[in-house]
Amino acid sequence: MCIFIDCLLSPFIIWPTAIGLAGYFIRQYMQGGQFTEETDETGKVVIVTGANAGIGKETILELARRGATVYMACRDKSRAEEARKEIIKVTGNQKIYFLHLDLSSLASVRKFVADFKAEQNQLHILINNAGTFSGTRRLTKDGFEMQLGVNHLGHFLLTILLLDLLKKSSPSRIVNVSSIAHTIGKINVDDLNSEKSYDGGAAYYQSKLAIVMFTRELAKRLAGTGVTVNSLHPGVVDTEILANYNVAQNRLIRYNVIKPILWPFLKTPKSGAQTTIYAAIDPGLNDVTGQYFSDCKPKEVAKLAKDEKVIQFVWQESEKWTGAPKVI
Repeated sequence: MCIFIDCLLSPFIIWPTAIGLAGYFIRQYMQGGQFTEETDETGKVVIVTGANAGIGKETILELARRGATVYMACRDKSRAEEARKEIIKVTGNQKIYFLHLDLSSLASVRKFVADFKAEQNQLHILINNAGTFSGTRRLTKDGFEMQLGVNHLGHFLLTILLLDLLKKSSPSRIVNVSSIAHTIGKINVDDLNSEKSYDGGAAYYQSKLAIVMFTRELAKRLAGTGVTVNSLHPGVVDTEILANYNVAQNRLIRYNVIKPILWPFLKTPKSGAQTTIYAAIDPGLNDVTGQYFSDCKPKEVAKLAKDEKVIQFVWQESEKWTGAPKVI
């Protein structure tokens, strides 16, 4: 018995156990706010971009469980179909559909909208969830810097082209997934497309700031229409986008060093989806628009995100580059 107790009190047992327990409780705490209110979304038609994995997939799982009709707007058909079948099997909801959408192509965005409108005459919730990170400068099919093009411009055009259905189906909601990274972002008015110089992080932060600015301006333009638009920070989530960071390119470093250290501080995709779900269906947000949320609570945006001069610059450039119809 004494030998057994001595073994339990051994530093080789105590310290790993203590560290493991600390990591577990930190991880539980870091999962953040959870949306627990039960709602019935039967009859609601929803679009979620970037929906075959991570936050998007978890968002659809929850909306499907609540009875919504959901369209998965994804680039990879095989992965989307695999996820779609899994969601149907788990939830029993057969009204889960796939439509191809490549946000790096404005032609694809326009085709998606045309295809969707051929199938549906209403839209209650649009969740602009898809996002990308690139450490090296890449261009969309239309010549835009990839992060600005996918994270902001593609969603900008998609949203504007769907406004007629959103207005027709009001009360309806637009939910834009941004990031706390917008608080360190800056709109490079002299080099918005990163043609003169390129920094992957700065371009990513700029794209997330553009999303918040778009949200605030669109909310103003949609006042009185019954369509609300809000943005959010999902948290630091363990999703595939982490693999695109430069530090994550080395698999040995990523899985053997970085991941174990970060693990306690990362949200699961399910926890990361909670604020998106909250913004999309919480009954208390029926008339709330132009806001920014994190952990299922309103948060203050960065000071620059309120700069009206820069907001108008971003809007006008987005309108011009995408050829989107004017929203007055």
